[in-house]
Amino acid sequence: MKLGIVGLPNVGKSTLFNILTKAGVESANYPFCTIEPNIGVVHVPDERIEYLAKMHDPDKITYATIEFVDIAGLVKGASKGEGLGNKFLSHIREVDAICHVVRCFDDENIIHVEGSVGPMRDIETINIELIFADLEMVEKAYDKAAKLIKTGDIVYKKKSDFLLNLKNHLLSGKMANTFTFSEFEEGFMSEIFLLTKKPVIFVANIDETMITEDNALLKELYQYANEHQYEVIKICAKLEEEIMLLDDDEKNEFLEELGIKNSGLESLVKSSYKLLNLISYLTAGKKEVRAWTIENGTKAPQAAGKIHSDFEKGFIRAEIIAFDALKECGSMQIAKEKGLVRSEGRDYVFKDGDIVLFRFNV
Repeated sequence: MKLGIVGLPNVGKSTLFNILTKAGVESANYPFCTIEPNIGVVHVPDERIEYLAKMHDPDKITYATIEFVDIAGLVKGASKGEGLGNKFLSHIREVDAICHVVRCFDDENIIHVEGSVGPMRDIETINIELIFADLEMVEKAYDKAAKLIKTGDIVYKKKSDFLLNLKNHLLSGKMANTFTFSEFEEGFMSEIFLLTKKPVIFVANIDETMITEDNALLKELYQYANEHQYEVIKICAKLEEEIMLLDDDEKNEFLEELGIKNSGLESLVKSSYKLLNLISYLTAGKKEVRAWTIENGTKAPQAAGKIHSDFEKGFIRAEIIAFDALKECGSMQIAKEKGLVRSEGRDYVFKDGDIVLFRFNV
C-alpha cells in the first residue's frame, strides 16, 4: 500500500520524505527539483512489538511497513500540462492515499511558488487540479456510456445518469469522496480511478514556534480539516531531525519537556496506516516477533494466508489472545490459565493487536 506525498513546490514534501525514510533525497529551494517519484519504505512504530520482544528475546523483530512516495510539486494548470503536469497526476493515480503537505510558516529565505504563504490557497490549488483531472476521466466514461445506450441495455442508461451526476458534483468544486451513490452504483464508481476519491491526511509543515502554540494559518487549516473530516499532523522538520539523533530514553524525556506524547513523524506513520484501512496482527516467539499487515475486516483464513498460502489452504483454527489481555496477565501461561486464549474458526474477523498461533494441515 502506497501513500503519495503531494503539495505545491517548496512546501516541504521532499524534506518530509527525507526524514521519514532517511533516504537523502535531494531537497532544493526551487520548483520541480523532484521529477521522478522517490519511494521509501517506512516501518510503523508499534509499542506492542517492543513489549513482545522484551518478553521473548527473539532472534528477529519485524515491524509492519508502508510505502511513501515523494511526488513532485503540482502547480496551477497541471491538469492542462503546466509545470510537469499530467505526468505527476499519473503518479498520484498510482497511490492508495494522499499525504497533502502544506506550509504554515513564513521564511523569506524559502521561496514559495505563489509568492506568499497561504495554506488554504495552496489546498484549493491542488484540489482544483485533481478535480480537473477527474473531470476528464468522468467525461470520457460518460461519452462511452452514452453511446452504448442505443444498445437498449438499461444498465448504460443508469451508468450515464450516474456519471452525469458525478460530473456535476465535480463541476461544483466538490471532491469525489463527498459524492453519495447507491449500492448498485458502487460498481460504476469502482470502474473509474478518481484522484479526489482517495483518502487524504494533511501534514502542516511548521516551525519551532508553533510546536505548542498554533498560529492563525494553522488554526485555519484545522477548521477546514474539521469541516471536511480530515486529520492534520503537525511536523517541524528541524525538531524531527533532532529527535532522530536521540536514544529512546532521551527522546521520551525530550517529548515530555515539550508536552507532547509522540513525535510528529510517529503520529503521521500511525495515522497513515489507519488511513489506508490497515491493521496488524502479531506473532511472537523466540525465532521472530512480527507484525503482519492486513486490511481491516479480514477473516482468519485470509489473514493466515499472509504468512503462507499453505496456512490459508489448510486452515483449521486460530488460537488468539488480545494484546491488552496478554499484557495485563504478564505471560502467556497465566493468560491460558485464565482462559483468555481462545480458539477461532474460519468466520472470525481479525482485530488490531490480535496475537495469533495458526493451526493448519496441508
